[in-house]
Amino acid sequence: MDHPPLNAPSSEAIARLVKIVGQANAITEAADQAPYLTEWRDRYVGRTSLVLRPGSTDEVSQILKVANTERIAVVPQGGNTGLVGGQIPFETGKEVVISLSRLNRIRHVDSGGDHMVCEAGVTLAQAQATADETNRLFPLSLASEGTCQIGGNIATNAGGTGVLAYGNTRQLTLGLEIVLADGSVLTNLKPLKKDNTGYDLSNLFIGSEGTLGIITAATLKLFPKPLWHETAFVACPSLEAIAKLYQAASTSLAQQLTAFEFLPTRAIQFLEKHVEKIRAPVETTSPWYVLLEISHLSDPATQSQETPETASAFETLLADAIDQRLADDVAIAASQSQQKDFWQLRELLSEVQKFEGGSIKHDISVPVHAIPEFISRGNALIEKLCPGARPVPFGHFGDGNVHYNISQPANADKSAFLDRWEEVNAAVHALVTEMGGSISAEHGIGRMKREELVEHKDPIALHTMRAIKNALDPVGIMNPGKVL
Repeated sequence: MDHPPLNAPSSEAIARLVKIVGQANAITEAADQAPYLTEWRDRYVGRTSLVLRPGSTDEVSQILKVANTERIAVVPQGGNTGLVGGQIPFETGKEVVISLSRLNRIRHVDSGGDHMVCEAGVTLAQAQATADETNRLFPLSLASEGTCQIGGNIATNAGGTGVLAYGNTRQLTLGLEIVLADGSVLTNLKPLKKDNTGYDLSNLFIGSEGTLGIITAATLKLFPKPLWHETAFVACPSLEAIAKLYQAASTSLAQQLTAFEFLPTRAIQFLEKHVEKIRAPVETTSPWYVLLEISHLSDPATQSQETPETASAFETLLADAIDQRLADDVAIAASQSQQKDFWQLRELLSEVQKFEGGSIKHDISVPVHAIPEFISRGNALIEKLCPGARPVPFGHFGDGNVHYNISQPANADKSAFLDRWEEVNAAVHALVTEMGGSISAEHGIGRMKREELVEHKDPIALHTMRAIKNALDPVGIMNPGKVL
């Protein structure tokens, strides 16, 4: 971006900013700042002279008015669970971090109207629990849901395991309250499903990663709470078989199909090796596995006509999969406890890879039908590029999102392997682009993929994005150096 250089915050500016939030909510000591300056992979470690913790939209507005006038860069931060460095300041120490964690009120819940208004610092788990208390469902589900915050979820357009049935965060957001770069507040919290009065301004900020403004509150969409889940863990002979199983499941189960996750046998091996009491739910060892779940609004205890019909469709699907050799073995969870055990295999998968040394990660998407070809070609590419490296591809098969992670060769030097991050990313992302995919499916661009975005994004799209950035943030204070 062609903005004049920004300024490091002067002592006078720092004093003005501290006065806005109060001394207790202004962090200046390095030791106290540490949790705000490092992301969980330790890939990015930033510096700052000041972390601010505003407690209201008005305080956020005042902060940005000062920052914009004094030409001071700001980095908005939610729960600091981002995976591409978008929430971490640069090493120069010239940026001010704005943590939204104190904006943590649930402002309004309307279960009859299927929506609630949350402030940006509400954790995802808190939003889920609030919906549950009113017999409703907020379906966004992430491994970091106890820590990640609604503002960050929206700013990164988070995905997760519920996308197949409910969509990304974009589809779950009805309206936003946003503080713009100059401190003005754009309020559009109406819970309307139809509002055809010009540009959809809220949508500009969903997925913008704090580069256009700061989200301070959101109106979120709620759904009827499913009362019944059926969960299966399926051993499959190949990715091609999984593709056919997915087609059959989406046809026969339709909207009741709420999850279709896939993982390789190497992932099961890692889990069984490093997590106590973890084992695969099936006896058969197969190259691939699927975690499959359906949800229904009916409770079996009601003995409704729909329940046995649905159960039969689910069981018939799995029996047919065995008969057609799309599945080698099937385990159906017999209780809620077993369902949680099945899901634990999926939820621990990212964390357990740490125990196998360095892991070079990719969050990509390709057309669903192309997943088997992508993984086959990707594995061959990695073996040629880095012999002995161990791909661990897993993810959300139904929406084409593959977490194509690569663990280092056994007994290799971790640092030397991780030094090849950019080289490996470039090769994998070139394949993704060739196959009509995206180099970021649900984690965003942040700092990590900023340079690659220029190579893989349509030039006209990039030009339009820069025009929007310049219009909304002409001084360039909003999270500079991220995304664009």
